[in-house]
Amino acid sequence: MFDLHAATVRLLLSLASAFALSAQAAPQSPPYSSTYVAPATGPVLLRNATILTGTGTRLDNADLLLVEGKVAALGQRLQAPPQATVIDATGRWITPGIIDPHSHLGGSASPHVSVTNNINELTMPSTPQVWVEHAVWPQDPAFMAARAGGVTSLLILPGSGNLIGGRGVLLKNVPATTYQEMKFPGAPQVLKMACGENPMRVYGSQRKSPATQMGNVAGYREAFQKAVNYREKFRNWERKKDSPLPDRDIGNDTLIDVMDGKILVEFHCYRADQMATALDLAREFNFKIAAFHHAVEAYKIAPLLKASGTCAAMWADWYGFKLESFDGIRENIAIVDAVGACATMHSDDETGIQHLNQEVAKAMAAGLRAGLQITPERAVTWMTANPARAVGVFDKVGSLEPGKQADVVVWNRYPFSTYAKADLVFIDGALRHDRNRPVQDSDFVIGTNQRQEQK
Repeated sequence: MFDLHAATVRLLLSLASAFALSAQAAPQSPPYSSTYVAPATGPVLLRNATILTGTGTRLDNADLLLVEGKVAALGQRLQAPPQATVIDATGRWITPGIIDPHSHLGGSASPHVSVTNNINELTMPSTPQVWVEHAVWPQDPAFMAARAGGVTSLLILPGSGNLIGGRGVLLKNVPATTYQEMKFPGAPQVLKMACGENPMRVYGSQRKSPATQMGNVAGYREAFQKAVNYREKFRNWERKKDSPLPDRDIGNDTLIDVMDGKILVEFHCYRADQMATALDLAREFNFKIAAFHHAVEAYKIAPLLKASGTCAAMWADWYGFKLESFDGIRENIAIVDAVGACATMHSDDETGIQHLNQEVAKAMAAGLRAGLQITPERAVTWMTANPARAVGVFDKVGSLEPGKQADVVVWNRYPFSTYAKADLVFIDGALRHDRNRPVQDSDFVIGTNQRQEQK
């Protein structure tokens, strides 16, 4: 324990008292709800930048005005409101905040030890009852590093060891003590599912099902059919009420919400044939797959993805590390985009999340070498607008349009340069990262540094 000064103790006690009073006064919300509140901010005017809006538009020598946490206006020679902070962004570029649609930060947290790896409930092949948010550790230093890379929102998912891994959660990438303080208000919940080798390896090695690809598909169908039967049991009870209320099953509750369109499905799949089978599964049980993740063979079925309205969350050049990833190509994202399907970049990695802009640059370069015409204003959508669509929040973030939340990155140069750095990162109009004034805001990091200094 560190010795705390009396003033610090008094401050902590006063904060605890204020928190208790506010908790008593606040109306009760459903359990596990978001408690995130955007901070009050003054107007901010960013002047003379090159702006990639995330809508396919590029504005040169343009201004961006942020007011009360929202995008207020874009254009040239905008008038600064009273008390506005005016920032000269000449020579710099502005994009919407980066959204990573596939991350495990906080759930598979740093430092990497067994007790911080909480993303795979490998006790049965189907675990729709678990919610990854209950495993998120907000003090994970990787959140801070991701924010320095321009990431303003990220979807935290369970791992891919199970056929149905559980619910994921979309977070605002802000410093917090509890995950509820990071939870993106109004974002739809998601369900993580996985096809292919991972569930087969985990359970096949235990001589359990699924041990094969056909066991995988049978496992999905069995889980959803049980949920259908469960729903019918409750409907019968509602009609007759001549017996005790059936026992609640929180896993089946999740699957029913999926079939009722209340929860989006994010599906880990590599191969084209597996994705096509998953789309058939969705048709059988009347649910929507929002995105396939990893999807290294998405280029083979890009027209099918477009027709089904399903996004593909992909890497720039990860492939070949296991058999189902063998047939990946660097042009994957560019081809999916060229066909008109929803192409997005993702990380699935605590290091890759720190430079998703450069991952987009690699994918764009591969497409250009293949003869596809890809502009920066198009490529930026792979890390902003399209991931927002994949996680169901494009009405709120993902582009710089009046009325949308002011999640904004100011880059020191062309954002797809090897040398690009995020100078300023705004989340809901509040400055959360300043490269010239870096702040360590993880209690874990601060405490670790203090211990090192005392040695």
